[in-house]
Amino acid sequence: MQSDFDIAAISYDTTFTNTTIGKAQRMQVYKQLNKSISLQETVTVLELNCGTGEDANYLHNLNHKVTATDISKEMILVAKTKNKDINFQQLDINHLHKHAFKENFDVIFSNFGGFNCLSKKEITTFFLSANKILKKHGKIVLVIMPKQTFWEKIYFFGKGNFKKINRRNSKKAIPANVDGVDVKTWYFNPKEITEISNGFTINKIKPIGLFVPPSYLQSSFLGKKRMVSFLNKLDIVFGFSFLAKFADHYYIELQKNTDL
Repeated sequence: MQSDFDIAAISYDTTFTNTTIGKAQRMQVYKQLNKSISLQETVTVLELNCGTGEDANYLHNLNHKVTATDISKEMILVAKTKNKDINFQQLDINHLHKHAFKENFDVIFSNFGGFNCLSKKEITTFFLSANKILKKHGKIVLVIMPKQTFWEKIYFFGKGNFKKINRRNSKKAIPANVDGVDVKTWYFNPKEITEISNGFTINKIKPIGLFVPPSYLQSSFLGKKRMVSFLNKLDIVFGFSFLAKFADHYYIELQKNTDL
């Protein structure tokens, strides 16, 4: 998996981060993240799947203490060019329990489908590891791709590719194209994450990209900033938890149980 994302590192900002759709979806995440993380005090954040460091830089600029990690060496190298003051480290999530951190964290954060690269069993193991490195009232914030996204069904229906309309709705790994490389991807609805998040309580679930489309439709929305802006406003109006499984991603905030 490391080599897959090493290849994507070069073009990731071009194909997602700096696109109209990428910016719109990221701002939706930040709107929720600013409610999850105190803006009045400095908190310690462990970011997993930090990619090219866009979110780490955002959190750092809010005066939070960020340790940002990714399995990809090339992603980390790109991220370091954005901010040399952030503690970037190469780390496989599945080795989280083996890693020696200097301190426990207030928040563990992973954006835009990083956890879709993990199987259900691997995510279950993650929650056990996270419990040990989070502070007493620590939070986990994840942005995950669900199974029933409306946009994908519309996209494949329009192309007449009926076999792929429900491709996400599987318990098995599905190959997903990441900048020309097929990456094993699992999709999880909020209910599934809730069921395996032992030791944590769900605080919030919000759709991300219910109306704003997936990034692979960016070419259809080039130069249509007003349209994307309108769709973004619809996302805000219709940001109900029960619609999360129909969005491109969803935001889920979990808090460590206080008796642990």
